[in-house]
Amino acid sequence: MKVDATKLPGVVIIEPQVFGDERGFFLENYHEKRYREDAGITETFVQDNRSHSGKDVLRGIHFQQTKPQGKLVQVTQGEVFDVAVDINPESETFTQWVGASLSGSNHVQFYIPPGYGHAFLVVSDTADFQYKCTEFYYPDDEISVLWNDPDIDIDWPTTSPKLSEKDSSAMTLDEFLKR
Repeated sequence: MKVDATKLPGVVIIEPQVFGDERGFFLENYHEKRYREDAGITETFVQDNRSHSGKDVLRGIHFQQTKPQGKLVQVTQGEVFDVAVDINPESETFTQWVGASLSGSNHVQFYIPPGYGHAFLVVSDTADFQYKCTEFYYPDDEISVLWNDPDIDIDWPTTSPKLSEKDSSAMTLDEFLKR
């Protein structure tokens, strides 16, 4: 597997080794020892999630405030533009973001450690998105930051995404920090 560090500490892009021929392909989605040694992922995963979304659906920017989740994300069908955002005001990379194209054909994975915001936009007709989490999901602990927060300034490949009510009414990161 190939592991690429990003400008955000701990956030890595992983290209697993794919074995393929005319019959199809095989790859390991996760191998605890290899991901710990090669990618630096030391957290334990406790929950797996999967979502299916249509084109232009944007989910996020989400994070859990007191019980942060690390996420190992991948797309099994379709394509998304996936984003990690540094939401820690004490960090040297505060408000910076990193994006990656994840698809069912490129098999790329994105690891977002606990303490970062996460969002993705579906750029294909549909996408199946799955992720391993290092903490359980607690709806009452989840925070949504506005997808187009000007202080974060993500270069999304759309100007009019389809949003949930929660994401449409999300606060800016500055508003969250001033609460």
